[in-house]
Amino acid sequence: MRAQLAQGFTRTALQTAMKPGAARNALDCAFWDLEAKSSGRAVHELAGLPAPRALTTAFTISLGSPDAMAKAAAASANRALLKIKLGADSDPARIAAVRAAAPYSTLIVDANEGWNEENLAANLAACAEAKVVLVEQPLPEGKDGALAHIKRPIPVCADESVHDRGSLSGLVGKYDAVNIKLDKAGGLTEALAMVADAGQAGFTIMAGCMVATSLAMAPAMLVAQIASFVDLDGPLLLAKDRAHGLRYEGSLVYPALPALWG
Repeated sequence: MRAQLAQGFTRTALQTAMKPGAARNALDCAFWDLEAKSSGRAVHELAGLPAPRALTTAFTISLGSPDAMAKAAAASANRALLKIKLGADSDPARIAAVRAAAPYSTLIVDANEGWNEENLAANLAACAEAKVVLVEQPLPEGKDGALAHIKRPIPVCADESVHDRGSLSGLVGKYDAVNIKLDKAGGLTEALAMVADAGQAGFTIMAGCMVATSLAMAPAMLVAQIASFVDLDGPLLLAKDRAHGLRYEGSLVYPALPALWG
């Protein structure tokens, strides 16, 4: 896109010139930051949003044996919200072990497309027994039709099955929530439009992330202000974050400083 950018390319033109994805996200968020720093107004003002506040973010417990996951959960049992990675045999034992190790934390589960039609009901029942409040992407993208035909004891959230606004209509009746990630949507511009459309369609909003530095989390914090579930722990999973990174205090994550973005 170098030639187009040199000719005065705009954020509006970007939305149709590139497909949704991480590359467009990088340019879109850079455009927002440039406009903010050029105008002296914060991005939330430019977008017509209230000033962002600190939010409770999930902290991820990686997939492992029930004992290993219980140990990891116990070490983070003081956190308000834990995201538990599942998607393998013996998941009921895993979620039971995690719940026993972290009895007071709110739990959400990410099955990462790892379940199938045969074990779906049993796994959802095990999560309900453990008082899980949300299950992400239990079935593979494109093979999730069974979700429309079973009783869902817990709200089910689309992750790999949702990308930009164009994917929302195909989720109705199968999912209760959508995980909006800027790297999938192609930027803050599309993500904010998705929030509006998803809300009108009756979906609960989750704000998620890939493993990335605080520069990727900063614009996602604006989407997170409108979300019921926030999962922006990417920098906590890195050996080193970039300068002027977001401030994390326990389960709280604070909005970005202008030196970072926005």
